[in-house]
Parts: sequence; C-alpha cells; structure tokens
Amino acid sequence: MNNIYLVGFMGTGKSSVGLRISREIKGDFIDLDKFIEEQENKTISDIFKEKGEPYFRGLEKNFLKDVAVKKNQIIACGGGIVIDPDNIKLMKSNGTMVCLTASPDVIMERTRKSNHRPLLNVPDPQEAIRALLADRQKFYSQADITIDTSEISIKEVATRVLNSLPKD
Repeated sequence: MNNIYLVGFMGTGKSSVGLRISREIKGDFIDLDKFIEEQENKTISDIFKEKGEPYFRGLEKNFLKDVAVKKNQIIACGGGIVIDPDNIKLMKSNGTMVCLTASPDVIMERTRKSNHRPLLNVPDPQEAIRALLADRQKFYSQADITIDTSEISIKEVATRVLNSLPKD
C-alpha cells in the first residue's frame, strides 16, 4: 500500500484519525510533529521560539523525505507542511494526500486549551485561524481527498478516508 498523508489545519484530527487508520489496516503510524520533537529533543514551540519558523519548515521537509522512503504508512503531517510545493509533490508521488478540514469555530474549540501551538499563541487566535486557513486554502485544495471533520467522529472520518482511497 502506498502511504496515506494526512494534511490539514491544526485541530482537524490528523493525529487521532491517523492512529485509528493505522490500527484498522495494520500500517505504521507516524506523527511527523512528534517525530521531529523526538529527533530534535525539543517541542515544536521551543523550535519555533529558538530557531524560527523557517528553520522548523526545513526540518519538516527533511524528515518528510526520510519517512517517505517506506510504504504502508499513515503519516499525520503538521498543518503548514503544504506551504512548500516540494512537500506536496513528494506526498502525491508516493501516496495519497488526504486533507482533513473543520470550520474555524470547531478548530478554535479543539485548540483553545492547547498552549503548544505556536501560531495560535497570539492575542486573537480566532483571527489567526481564519487568516491562516485563507492563506493555506490554495495548498490544501491540492489534496487527493478532502473530508470535513467538523461534525463526524474519528471512526467515521477514518472510514471515509479508507473508503475514498484509490483501489490498487
């Protein structure tokens, strides 16, 4: 099986859905942000704070290349991975790119208690969500499959992803 790359904004369920899919199909699950944190021995927030977003995006690109060499993986990607066209090209070349979406209000509700999301540690996180979603829409729209997770369970999202995959 080719890889399944879960992309989309923070709080759309990529990690939860990816873990669920991996259990159902007995594939390897990789949460790319957690993988980066383990490799760097730092949180994403600390990497952003100490080295900046461009440095983090470079790490993200390199680690994506590293994990993409294997097959039968479900990879939950960070929300901004799609802003680099090379990342999109890589994901689409050896797997299916699935974009999970949710309404700004749902994203706000799902992320409001989290302080480890550096792009939302701003005075008006609701506005930041809207602005980032608007900026990234052209990238997210390049996904092979798009599923709105706003009002369905993790199990239902996983089922829809699996039912939407191309048949070999």
